[in-house]
Amino acid sequence: MRRVAITGIGAVTPVGNDAGTTWNALREGRSGVGRITVFDASSFAVRIAGMVKDFDAASAIPDPALRRNLSRPGAFGVAAALEALADAGLPGGGDYHPAQRGVSVGATVGRPALDEMAEIFHRLRESLPLYRQPIEHVLERDQNTPAAAIARAGGCAGPMVGVSTACTASGHALGEAYRIVQEGEARMMLAGGYDSLISWLDVLGFSLLGALTTDHADEPQRASRPFSDDRSGFVLGEGAVMFVLEDLESARARGAHIHAEIVGYAATMNAYRMTDPPPDGGGVSLAMAQALEDAGLPPSEVGYIAAHGTSTPGNDICETKAIKDVFGAHAQRVAVSSVKSMIGHLTAAAAGAGLLGALGVLRTGYAPPTINLDRPDPALDLNYVANAAQAIDTDTVMVNAFAFGGTNACLILRKDTP
Repeated sequence: MRRVAITGIGAVTPVGNDAGTTWNALREGRSGVGRITVFDASSFAVRIAGMVKDFDAASAIPDPALRRNLSRPGAFGVAAALEALADAGLPGGGDYHPAQRGVSVGATVGRPALDEMAEIFHRLRESLPLYRQPIEHVLERDQNTPAAAIARAGGCAGPMVGVSTACTASGHALGEAYRIVQEGEARMMLAGGYDSLISWLDVLGFSLLGALTTDHADEPQRASRPFSDDRSGFVLGEGAVMFVLEDLESARARGAHIHAEIVGYAATMNAYRMTDPPPDGGGVSLAMAQALEDAGLPPSEVGYIAAHGTSTPGNDICETKAIKDVFGAHAQRVAVSSVKSMIGHLTAAAAGAGLLGALGVLRTGYAPPTINLDRPDPALDLNYVANAAQAIDTDTVMVNAFAFGGTNACLILRKDTP
């Protein structure tokens, strides 16, 4: 089996429109949560989200052919992919044969806007002729459109994976890309996720589920509070985080900078409830244990966990219980933090954001904080890196991702070693 390196990172997030700016904000504990501006949310119970700011698609994606028919989250994804390719020193895919380059992305499946659906239902009810939608509108909603643009940017004619497993999607996409390179089906993969569910329909839907917090509406930056005793739901976010994965031997041969090596991956199901995680840890524990087994590492090797950490009562209890079950006594020594406290929940791109933070730990020796952790939950007693970055010395990190429906993914990364 081939070893797999991460050689490129790109990001568009609520705290920065590139990977470097995003990491600096995360390390400093700066929040990107604010008032929703993409629609009028003044009459909604939830009026805040982690929104991307000052993003100009034309500047981020200079080639008009790549920008054509992209949705808002799709443009985030293509921009992040271009940055990742540049960071890897592989513009256009470099010298790899096109058949040896692939794409693996996590994203929410596109759907018509609610006003379009309402118009269709009205016409059906009134026996009126249906209008013909412009093809560009259809393409903007197609999940394959951004993936195709990413493939074109990287000259990728090899494996293509599209994943839509809600908030685990980019974790699954990265894991599948890891397997593809590991098994020799490709030598380079562009992998990660992009999403934006900040629409009035999605905000309303998540609100009806009771998943979004309505607290701190007048102090948006204090609203996302993972592991806190007064947490009451998550904050929606948007953005994209993309990575270049390469066969480690090939990356070294061309003199690439190695951000980290992926050494383990696992995916599981809870088989529990659609919207609630199992309080006993369930499939979350299994995913972490299997990822460690895949990596051939004991839990004591892990010094940092990029937690899923949504700020919902159930998730934070489940994840903490799972960490204790898998790590035993070492659970009290490992640093655990959630970048969602600063950027909100990037849904299909969430695991990519956690991975970006984990790579920052390996590079700088500092764990990003969980901000707004002013009142620790007495039932949650791990080191959640409260409110300020924490210096840690570790060569191994874990990234967790979970989702509605019960899907779980876990990745293990190590510093590059000969």
